[in-house]
Amino acid sequence: MNKASRGGLPALIFLFALLVFWQLGAMEVNAAYILPTPLQILRRLWELRGPLLTVHLPATMAVTGLGLVISLVLGLGLAAAMDWSPLVQRCLYPVVVASQTIPTTAIAPLFVLWFGYGVWSKVLVSVLMTFFPITITVYDGLRSARAEMTELLETYGATKWDVFRKIKIPCALPCFFSAVKMAVPISIIGAAIGEWLGAQSGLGYFSRRMMTQLDGAGVFAPIVLLSAVAMLAVWLVGLAEKKIVKWRGES
Repeated sequence: MNKASRGGLPALIFLFALLVFWQLGAMEVNAAYILPTPLQILRRLWELRGPLLTVHLPATMAVTGLGLVISLVLGLGLAAAMDWSPLVQRCLYPVVVASQTIPTTAIAPLFVLWFGYGVWSKVLVSVLMTFFPITITVYDGLRSARAEMTELLETYGATKWDVFRKIKIPCALPCFFSAVKMAVPISIIGAAIGEWLGAQSGLGYFSRRMMTQLDGAGVFAPIVLLSAVAMLAVWLVGLAEKKIVKWRGES
């Protein structure tokens, strides 16, 4: 058994124990419309695989992808600008932090009112939730560059851009990938929240529709699908990180 397999074994054991506990607890409650068993959820997921995989999952992934791209561009741009100029940092940092004090469930209906039931109202909810961890994490990564390294380059005539490109970007790469691994599930959650509050398709919309029908397993089915997609995406980002940031974890 290799090191990766041994590392994942405790998580699998814990997940199995959690599912067993859930199964037994749900059987004791015996109210599937409130707490369905994992087996009931999997059965319902299989029954609904057609609309979930062909209609609602693509709609949610479109919102997630667009929101994630906008959040990456916005977050990286803000992080670079704040690192480049102390004046910009003093102006923007409080605004970035203040943006996270806005309750998502309060602002999302306003986005629907302003932009309708189209894709942009959901994308804005996703961006509002996602750009903050990207901005702050990457900014901290840029600021983590050692002062003696930047001073050494400057003594050899390096420009501010040279220092940024050769020192600060490599220092920020691990933080960037950590930010992306946080942003992917948050972006999916943001898309689902936007769909829950106002949409005509998507996994969040589908879950809300199942709730109105008192179909507990139907409510959980898209949630399980969202969780699986998020875990797969984070795993892929982790693979990319290992390929690009090869020095991380070395000692």
